[in-house]
Amino acid sequence: MTHNHNHDHNHCQSCSHDHVHDHDHVHDHHHDHDTKSTLLLIGVTAVLLAVAVFIEKTFNLATWQLLLIYLVPYLLIGHGTLKEAAEGLAHGDAFNEHFLMSIATIGALCIGFLPGAETQFPEAVFVMLFFQVGELFEGYAEGRSRESIAHLMDIRPDVACVERDGALLTVSPEQVEVGETIVIKPGDKVPLDGVVVEGTTALNTVALTGESVPRDAAVGDEVISGCVNLSGVIKVRTTKSFGESTVSKIIELVEHSGDKKSKAEAFITRFARIYTPIVVIAAVLLAVVPLFFGGAFHTWLYRALMFLIVSCPCALVISVPLAFFGGIGGASRQGILIKGANYVDALAQMGTVVFDKTGTLTHGQFEVTAVHPSTCDEHQLLHLAAHVEHFSTHPIGAALRDAFPDEATDGCAVTNVEEIAGQGVRATVAGDVVCVGNTRMMDAVGAKWRDCPHVGTIIHVAINGDYAGHIVINDKIKDDSEQAIATLKAIGVERVVMLTGDRDEVAGDVAHRLGIGEHYSGLMPADKVEHVERLLAEKSSDKVLAFVGDGINDAPVLARADVGIAMGGLGSDAAIEAADVVLMDDKPTKIAQAIKIARRTLGIARQNVWFAIAVKFAVLVLATLGIATMWMAVFADVGVTVLATLNSMRALNPKL
Repeated sequence: MTHNHNHDHNHCQSCSHDHVHDHDHVHDHHHDHDTKSTLLLIGVTAVLLAVAVFIEKTFNLATWQLLLIYLVPYLLIGHGTLKEAAEGLAHGDAFNEHFLMSIATIGALCIGFLPGAETQFPEAVFVMLFFQVGELFEGYAEGRSRESIAHLMDIRPDVACVERDGALLTVSPEQVEVGETIVIKPGDKVPLDGVVVEGTTALNTVALTGESVPRDAAVGDEVISGCVNLSGVIKVRTTKSFGESTVSKIIELVEHSGDKKSKAEAFITRFARIYTPIVVIAAVLLAVVPLFFGGAFHTWLYRALMFLIVSCPCALVISVPLAFFGGIGGASRQGILIKGANYVDALAQMGTVVFDKTGTLTHGQFEVTAVHPSTCDEHQLLHLAAHVEHFSTHPIGAALRDAFPDEATDGCAVTNVEEIAGQGVRATVAGDVVCVGNTRMMDAVGAKWRDCPHVGTIIHVAINGDYAGHIVINDKIKDDSEQAIATLKAIGVERVVMLTGDRDEVAGDVAHRLGIGEHYSGLMPADKVEHVERLLAEKSSDKVLAFVGDGINDAPVLARADVGIAMGGLGSDAAIEAADVVLMDDKPTKIAQAIKIARRTLGIARQNVWFAIAVKFAVLVLATLGIATMWMAVFADVGVTVLATLNSMRALNPKL
């Protein structure tokens, strides 16, 4: 039975790896094939164009004979563009880049037949050739951008190994039911969210959080789909179906992030819709109007064709959305999920950041921060307190047990455990009566307690009625919270506010230690919404307010803010649903990083817009005056598109 079990398990593992390998191999092969065939086409066309130019210079052929020679490379490289233009016309989308290129090049081929005009055959072929080179570059840049998102798609598990009737079956993750047990070997992706029921391991969460430090997982720990199992075989009882799992939600978020357009993208889309028909009409007028003033038709037709090529808006239409797509993809590699390009706009204009305290700036878990003994040493004080609180379900009891983990194995007998409401816990430990609780309990047993200057929950301990000392328990501030606040101020965020339901003295202490000048304590969720609404009313109209919360009880405030940022989104459904930006780990420093990425992305998009408009305007003026050549026109369109697209690719690298 054991032998068969292992055999099935190994089969399951090899099957999953083969499946992934085959899938990647087919995808890469298809992409490489397309690129190679396009490069071959460009190379053959360039050779045929050179041959055609040589024939034209060497032999004195008739115009129609030259046209036939040049048509070979023209149709070879341009048949795809001509087909796209025809399909666009058939579907009522006449004013696209393929249509403009087709009209301009066909016009250039025809000019040579007009009286007194020189042939423009080489230019026509070159325009088509360079257009294809541009398309190749755009495809490469967009492919790179999609690869950044595809690393996220790598977290999508292909198979799950599920235990059914004593055997291991390899099935699609969609076929695994909630409550079933799956086996995950080292090297496998975790296919579904669940709880470890057997084994220990380390999990690589880099694809989800951007963090390279592995997370340990043992029996009772939650595991999240999309992580990679590094060291040990574990069995996991699933808690969510595949469609509801973390990995599915993340992939869906990133895939749909393009649906919400930024202001720049929305403007470019509207601009292209109006701009292109105007340009076509202007080109027609440029060709026709000078005829009434004695202009040569072939001269002005040539200028009008250049006007058409230059004015093609593809540099803007392609590069601006690509910059935002790249920015969102680059952010996702750092464990920052931005739900749409409109939120990139918003992050770049951040003026006020409002933080929830517990679980956002602090860990949200109690721990011992100080031990002040009076009649015994620190070790003894913790030892007694942990024994007394051994059966307590209160978070404070858990903090004391965590501070003295070996109390269960030291052989001390604990009897007569009694919880006294509103005071604490009393028990007999190794023959001594130990009381652990607040000042009321100390007063009740006659122990002369002393106060503590530390902020936090003070737990007093008495042994046989004599005061033994006290322990300070607090919610620990996250390691990078102070740096996060300092960085936000350094990058120009004008106002940082903290809201919390905690006591004022605790809130004040945290705010002071982190350098937050404004805080409000003792708040219910509804009070937080009121404060956020007041802060929204007080901010300037060109600035944005973000609320940062842990996403569980902060959903109303996350939804009310201009931008809701959920901390610790790993596995938190409420966070992923309610927030506009989800930070896949618990690091507040990622907020400043998200703002920097957004500003950089917006900057790249603006560079593309101004560069494209400046070059196009200059060449349009030169074309109208008859100074520009067809080669310059091609650069002003395809060359600018390639350069702007390559510039957009910089948004993929968020390491600032």
